[in-house]
Amino acid sequence: MPASRPQMLVPLIIACGLFMENLDSTVLSTALPAIARSFDANPLHLNLALTAYLFSLAVFIPISGWVADRFGARQVFRAAIVIFMAGSVLCGFSSSLPALVLARAFQGLGGAMMVPVGRLVLLRSVPKSELVRAMAYLTVPALVGPMLGPPLGGFITTYLNWRWIFWINIPIGLLGVLLVTLFIENVREERPPRFDWLGFVLSGLGLTGLVIGFETAGRGFVPTQIVLVLFAVGAVMVTLYVSHARRWPHPVLDLSLLRLSTFRASVVGGFLFRIGIGATPFLLPLMLQLGFGLSPFHSGLLTFATAMGALFMKTTASRIIRFFGFRRVLMVNGLISAGFLGCYGLFQPTTPHWAILTLLIVSGFFRSLQFTSVNTLIYAEMPRERMSQATSFASMQQQLSLSVGVGTGALLLHLMVTARGDTHVAAADFAPAFFALALISALSTLIFVPLPADAGAEISGHRPRGTATVPQPGE
Repeated sequence: MPASRPQMLVPLIIACGLFMENLDSTVLSTALPAIARSFDANPLHLNLALTAYLFSLAVFIPISGWVADRFGARQVFRAAIVIFMAGSVLCGFSSSLPALVLARAFQGLGGAMMVPVGRLVLLRSVPKSELVRAMAYLTVPALVGPMLGPPLGGFITTYLNWRWIFWINIPIGLLGVLLVTLFIENVREERPPRFDWLGFVLSGLGLTGLVIGFETAGRGFVPTQIVLVLFAVGAVMVTLYVSHARRWPHPVLDLSLLRLSTFRASVVGGFLFRIGIGATPFLLPLMLQLGFGLSPFHSGLLTFATAMGALFMKTTASRIIRFFGFRRVLMVNGLISAGFLGCYGLFQPTTPHWAILTLLIVSGFFRSLQFTSVNTLIYAEMPRERMSQATSFASMQQQLSLSVGVGTGALLLHLMVTARGDTHVAAADFAPAFFALALISALSTLIFVPLPADAGAEISGHRPRGTATVPQPGE
């Protein structure tokens, strides 16, 4: 592959998948209240439409690396886009909440293969020293999705029909299939390891039991006995998987990766941070529409502001990380991001829209810096031959944490409504939920404290004061 192709074409092609996935998620978040009215369902139950997709990602992402090694990156990436488009069509034709949830889960199967495999192609194409720049370059086009999503979803929901939000994926997906066919090499391993079927079943059942149990606990639409059984089955399956992974030479989720300090901190700290942030796409549109009485279109015109801040951050991320280093950025910036999340709870129906817009833009900047730092530090100590396992593991925990975040936000909101003895959401119910989520995100900073000051220096280029730089040959 020519040297210019990974730097120019490959990130842009992969970004087609990221664009389609991010556009779909942000458009759907804005339309949730309208979908609830269409299905005559409780808006709080619509979180299942978000978590079904994220949970499907978490279950199937662990096998994405092996599937790409076995069948080739181009074949898998192209098939993933087709599955995602088919799931979008099914979502658009859904006539009930259960049908939409199932269609979103099927759509997640495509997403599970699409983005991790795309990232894996990129990771195998660039040196570690260029990884921060490549990651930022990759996600710039993808950030257009979150920017367009809220206002586009609000416009479609307000003036057309919410079903069209899923069908707009079709032309984007067709373009992605064409570009993948023309420009992505079918990179594959000659002799991939034997697939861990038992590990895949155990991890899938374990995650299913725990996540569905968490999603249904205390909501009243599933008997308590079933919830307890789900938790018990999930806990047993996870325990069995941990035991299995220690013996199997190539487990579907390689827990030995957690021995690397930077990987462990990124996974655990990133999980906690995303729990708080992951609930925002669910809670914020509900607050603006159900709590403040805004239309989906006006709500979308406000919520897209976080993507504007994130887009600006991508132009400065590598310089900030190089100057301060990963450890300092993750600790300080994590607290700043959590603080802005807590500020969402201070919004009132009388808050000027320019003030909401400004805060969302600034918070989007710091939040995106945290995501870029966490996502890049994961690979700081990672040998190139283990990139596939690391990508699958990291992508799985990212989607699982976002799923838990949406479920946590819905649960907190449900508890507030129940505490008032009501069944309808009010504006005052959102503040405690945002405050609690901000606290959870802030706790993530404790995970990064033990990291050395020069953690990830090979990637960031940061050298703490007093650290000598070893001259390289030719310098």
